[in-house]
Amino acid sequence: MPHSGSCMCGAVSFNVTAPLSETGACHCGMCRKWSGGVFMSVAVPEGGLDIKGAENLTAYASSPWAERVFCKLCGSSVFYRVTADGPMKGEMHVGLGTLDDVSDLTFNSEIYIDRKPEAYAFAGEGRTLMTEAQVVDLFGGVVPD
Repeated sequence: MPHSGSCMCGAVSFNVTAPLSETGACHCGMCRKWSGGVFMSVAVPEGGLDIKGAENLTAYASSPWAERVFCKLCGSSVFYRVTADGPMKGEMHVGLGTLDDVSDLTFNSEIYIDRKPEAYAFAGEGRTLMTEAQVVDLFGGVVPD
């Protein structure tokens, strides 16, 4: 199914042009601050978004391996992009809340699970769960600020 989405004000819109894969949640402190809670997203390979209104996007280098991209007009968190060298470079994690329809997507992973606040939990089973140490190891041991 094709997927489209936008920021809250509509100044940025996009169509996903690549197959979608991992859909999950990140519980790290940066994602919680950036999104106001858990950041739920879907992985999109580099070049997998056709963006209209890209001039309305701005980026913040949030760690040694990634940047956060948001609408500079309404502030909507649009995607997180991996900037570090390696097999994930350029991969984007598009916020599920920006997509127009997520009915065909399956929630299949949670990362920084050891940082998840005790006050909430997702129902169901069958997800890959990764701790902070496992995620940091994935990026060669580089710990974000």
